[in-house]
Amino acid sequence: MKPGLGTVLRHLIELLDGAVEAAYKDAGISYRPRYTPVMRVLIRHESATIGQIAEAAGITQPAATQTVALMVKNGLISAKSSADDGRQRLIQLTDKGRELLPRLQASWQATAMAADSLQADLKHPLQQTLEDAITALQVKSYDDRIREARRTLEKESISGQAQHNKSRQAKSPPAKNLRKKA
Repeated sequence: MKPGLGTVLRHLIELLDGAVEAAYKDAGISYRPRYTPVMRVLIRHESATIGQIAEAAGITQPAATQTVALMVKNGLISAKSSADDGRQRLIQLTDKGRELLPRLQASWQATAMAADSLQADLKHPLQQTLEDAITALQVKSYDDRIREARRTLEKESISGQAQHNKSRQAKSPPAKNLRKKA
């Protein structure tokens, strides 16, 4: 049985993230690949809210929130209430996070070169294919596609049931009058 799209994508992420995480470990860096989008935003901006990080990094707000919490726990970033709006937290690199940047950037360069090598081995550029898929999902979400598929299956099921009933009626002999004439 051929694995589904979600299974294949999860496996690809496991292969990529596992190798990148191992490369960080080999370089003596305690760091997870999922931190990179947050780090890149904070390199460009002195501080940012979780919403700004999510938007700039192209990730969901819940994913940004979870990643920020892990990074705070690891001491790479800090989160403090905004002076303008106490409900918002401003996220900033800590000294530990800033000290790690040169080693991270060297690792990112190696990862980019490895990605280029992978792309060169493929018939179709993976990054472009994934970007095209994201664009298509922005036009018509996967939720909408699933709902549409369910409606189609329901219509086919109803149509199939009607055909089945017609076929059964055509094959069954007509009902006989069981009353005997007296």
